[in-house]
Amino acid sequence: MTSALPFDDFRNLIANLPPIDDAAGERVRVLFAKADKSVGSLGRMEDIAAWLAASSGKAPPVVNRPLVAVFAGNHGVTRQGISPRPVAATANAVELCAAGGAAVNQACIAYDLGLKVFDLALHISTGDITGEAALDERGCAATMAFGMEATAGGTDLLCLGDIGVGNSTVAAALLAAVLGGKGADWVGPGSGADKAMQARKVAAVDAALAFHGSNLKDPLEALRRVGGREFAAIAGAILAARMQNVPVVLDGFAATAAAAVLHAANPTALHHCLLAGLSREPGHAEAARLLGLEPLLDLGISHGEGFGAALAAGLVRAAALTSSGMAAAVR
Repeated sequence: MTSALPFDDFRNLIANLPPIDDAAGERVRVLFAKADKSVGSLGRMEDIAAWLAASSGKAPPVVNRPLVAVFAGNHGVTRQGISPRPVAATANAVELCAAGGAAVNQACIAYDLGLKVFDLALHISTGDITGEAALDERGCAATMAFGMEATAGGTDLLCLGDIGVGNSTVAAALLAAVLGGKGADWVGPGSGADKAMQARKVAAVDAALAFHGSNLKDPLEALRRVGGREFAAIAGAILAARMQNVPVVLDGFAATAAAAVLHAANPTALHHCLLAGLSREPGHAEAARLLGLEPLLDLGISHGEGFGAALAAGLVRAAALTSSGMAAAVR
């Protein structure tokens, strides 16, 4: 039965997420303990393998069909002069991925990963969050549902990235809405903003927080009011992955902000998620801390177009193979 309001079904889904399989994770740790090696000698690789097992319910874990899904959206707040890049740069980045010339394409080739790039109505920017909602409830819910289709066709590791001019400002607003604080706490340089532009970014975030006020107390309302299409789609993809026991690797500031919405609604919502790395945004490290996500890589990668998640997927696959190979030796 469907509910009267578009968000009601998502609220019910978020409130009733299946738990991850901690027993599967523990079985992997036991296998590592029995292996012919020093205790804990593989460091975080053991932790990754245990997380992968718990998230997938398979011990030892396997990664046979990894997928990088990148969602692209445009934002009305760019009219506030908060990005050095034109809005057209979003479509250009999507076209570069389609042509195989983006960084993420090369990482996917290197690690044998699938890649899907989703154009989320790039010809229609969202509302300017400083004075209107980015999306209406129906549109936001529909985009979340679209994001859930990222797992269609089957995958056993989902890596999530984003493309969107101005979305570091939107991410800052969304994090301030669901984690607290003001613009200055979350705003950074984005894709090369100078000090004057960063000041405009702070002003835009604070204006959005003031305009939407108490409506931001509800996480899904915050998502539709100060988020955007790629944020909604990523949130939907994270939910779909959880329902299907698919581990998730998050990439970038925007994807982390989308994940924060789900965490605000249910603190267990990200237990199947791993963070690839931190961007240059000063608020990213704080957001990761508050969400309990320990970054896997420290490579100084500044954007979240799926590249960092693809690199992290290589390590996740290696952890899975290490776990299964050592388990076979123990047996």
